[in-house]
Amino acid sequence: MGFCEGVLVKKVTVGLCGLGTVGSGVFNVMARNAELINARAGCEVSIIHIGARRDREGCDTSGVKVNRDIFAVLDDPAVDIVVELIGGTDTARDLVLAAISKGKHVVTANKALIAHHGAEIFAAAAEKKVAVAYEAAVAGGIPIIKALRDGLVANRIEWIAGIINGTTNFILTEMRDKGRAFDDVLKEAQALGYAEADPTFDVEGIDAAHKLVILASIAFGMPLEIKRIYTEGITKITQEDIRYAEELGYRIKHLGIARETAEGVELRVNPTLVPEDSLIAKVDGAKNAVMVMGDAVGSTIYSGAGAGSEPTASAVIADIVDVARAVAHDNHLPVPYMGFVPSAIRSRTILPIENIHSAYYLRIVVADKPGVMSEVTQVLSKAGVSIEAIIQKEPHRGETQVSIVLITNVVQESTINAVIRDIEAKDFVATPVIKLRVETLGA
Repeated sequence: MGFCEGVLVKKVTVGLCGLGTVGSGVFNVMARNAELINARAGCEVSIIHIGARRDREGCDTSGVKVNRDIFAVLDDPAVDIVVELIGGTDTARDLVLAAISKGKHVVTANKALIAHHGAEIFAAAAEKKVAVAYEAAVAGGIPIIKALRDGLVANRIEWIAGIINGTTNFILTEMRDKGRAFDDVLKEAQALGYAEADPTFDVEGIDAAHKLVILASIAFGMPLEIKRIYTEGITKITQEDIRYAEELGYRIKHLGIARETAEGVELRVNPTLVPEDSLIAKVDGAKNAVMVMGDAVGSTIYSGAGAGSEPTASAVIADIVDVARAVAHDNHLPVPYMGFVPSAIRSRTILPIENIHSAYYLRIVVADKPGVMSEVTQVLSKAGVSIEAIIQKEPHRGETQVSIVLITNVVQESTINAVIRDIEAKDFVATPVIKLRVETLGA
């Protein structure tokens, strides 16, 4: 096993299911860097069977068995590791469970699959004593799962906050830097391939929720409970709110936040104001970033390309190499290997959104008349809500309405919702109050 006089004597073989954007990246990077990858793995790792419904331009698959039936890869007794890169959940679930049933290790980049069916998949893997690795399912090429599992193993994780969808970060960056409208930037994101033809999963926060539940399950040893994450998208963010946030010293980012508190675990995806001088505020374009607060190490940040062919392939191949090392050297693989052992999972209370605590950005459009500011501040004061910062500008010539913009101290969400209801009941309030959460993230 391993090296013998500098020669690799053990082969570990891979069956690749899916030859799309990520699959082709995996194939090409493994071919290009084969010598380096093999040396680092301590064994020869090679793709010997591909299951793909169509050929991919730019992939020279000559010399590799190619089958239009992806399930045929599982029937190949020579395949040690099955890499699932077909996307979706139904067929992918069937494929992964079938691979496990045949005693094959699995690598996947499929966050929706893990978020929705991870418990079932991990239980099956534990029974068959095979590995399920999924580093690429979260934040593309950023090794955040390895950081949580290995690098921060000594830490009690207090919170995670991440830009974990590149599409929404690209849209918010363009809106801020170039003053563009949401719909206009979304069309460009679709043209660039950042967003799908139906962008709902991205702009409504569903994709980020899938990733957040995976991170929380590893950080806090809790079940994958995707249905209990509060999810809010970016479709209601306006140029006005972006400008006011900047004036107050903040930037708006679409964050996934998981935080352990004495009352339970916060799990939420929502637009968030963060201080403009914070590290995460400076992560722009389609990049991802994840901040992790550990009790021993303090705050750490991991940033880079969160999607794309070769960045995601980098994470997939890292998983392949980790599994290949263990296979080649007959090492025991903890199941599901890249996160936590099923017996270590324990149930946690997940806080309803009304029970979380945060500071808040409020924009209140009111009639321009005397006494309005006093009435607004009285409502806040009566509820015990302090104002940390405030903006009130004079209306332009001919305008009869003006915006009052303020940031509150940290209060419970149910309290701020009651305040908003009381303010909106005033006859001088012209439109529904805009509410965004504010996070300092240890700043």
